[in-house]
Amino acid sequence: MSLLRIPALFIGHGSPMNAIEDNRYSHAWFELGQKLPRPRAILVISAHWCTDGSVVTAMTQPRTIHDFGYFPQELHEKQYPARGFPGLAVLVQDILDPIDVETDFDDWGLDYGAWGVLAKMYPDADIPVVQLSIERNQSPSFYYEVGQKLSMLRDEGVLIIGSGNIVHNLSAEQRGAEPFPWASSFEQFVRENLDSLEEPHPLLQALDREDGRLSHPTIEHFLPLFYVMGTWDKKEPISTPVDGIEDGSLSMLTIQLG
Repeated sequence: MSLLRIPALFIGHGSPMNAIEDNRYSHAWFELGQKLPRPRAILVISAHWCTDGSVVTAMTQPRTIHDFGYFPQELHEKQYPARGFPGLAVLVQDILDPIDVETDFDDWGLDYGAWGVLAKMYPDADIPVVQLSIERNQSPSFYYEVGQKLSMLRDEGVLIIGSGNIVHNLSAEQRGAEPFPWASSFEQFVRENLDSLEEPHPLLQALDREDGRLSHPTIEHFLPLFYVMGTWDKKEPISTPVDGIEDGSLSMLTIQLG
């Protein structure tokens, strides 16, 4: 029996410190978790897990990965003990066939692109979580088409989250700086084209823009958006419940489908 269709999210995760700080982003993520229909499982596509092929986590108890450098010990000790969901991993493989999706039983787990957000959205860690990796060196249309296939999971109570940042240029960051013009213009371009009905979707060419290249010296933080946009049915509303550009060049925009 089909369940209520669950919204899909792209979340700008920003600094790992958001996982332990009380700020407007962490508060907004908590409110999202309270307002959304409760999912039976969560599937995360994180900018922090890029692999040579597609991989899905299939362990029963994924470890908490602290994939960052010099931060307070409190952050390095933070654990997010959500269960895994091997059955969902198998379903993802079936849905994406003929794409060869490898199962990961012991290598990965939950990186901070996943648990850093979920620790605020669902602090009890009582919803099973699976991660799907980003396959390197594919086209935007590949990720978009993967999202289209995964869309059916939303009708079965699975919350799909893409975790990255719409603007992510850490080398240009200046603490406390106002948004740089190219960062604002690129974020605005994304906002204005989210609900476009054009084919192919205009966002598939976003990284070809000059402000897109400035916003993403490396592209992995933008790629999760393609998966999420692929799940859109072209009818449901799109909203942006969280926004803000930090330190000139880090967009915290969250995008909600449905």
